[in-house]
Amino acid sequence: MSFLSSDFLLPASFKKEVTMPHLLYILVGLIGGIFSGAFGIGGGAIMVPALVYLAALTQHQAQGTILAVLMVPVGALAVLRYYQSGNVKIDIALWIALGFIFGALIGANFVHGLPEAVLKRAFGVFLILMGIKMALLK
Repeated sequence: MSFLSSDFLLPASFKKEVTMPHLLYILVGLIGGIFSGAFGIGGGAIMVPALVYLAALTQHQAQGTILAVLMVPVGALAVLRYYQSGNVKIDIALWIALGFIFGALIGANFVHGLPEAVLKRAFGVFLILMGIKMALLK
């Protein structure tokens, strides 16, 4: 099997015909990408709940899946657009990325010790608090 062959590059689920769940996943990614590009969020605030409630993934599975989605592209085209408009502070982004790498590892290790219900509630409370702060506070 060649490294460049489609058999090597594509997982087995991509070799089947496109089904309704595949379309749901594409829609979740599309909506998450729109919100990410429009509001500068990582998309997880949209995509994690969508995978939990629409695709019946556990909270742990949804968060892990979205981390895999965001690992490489992390809104590369959205970042490019913001950069072209002069709205990306590269020096600040690099320092934040350094902390983010270690913070993500610490966070991932921590949540795997939490029960599903606790993690789901914590995620929901986090979203509510961030929403309240952004909507009501200066």
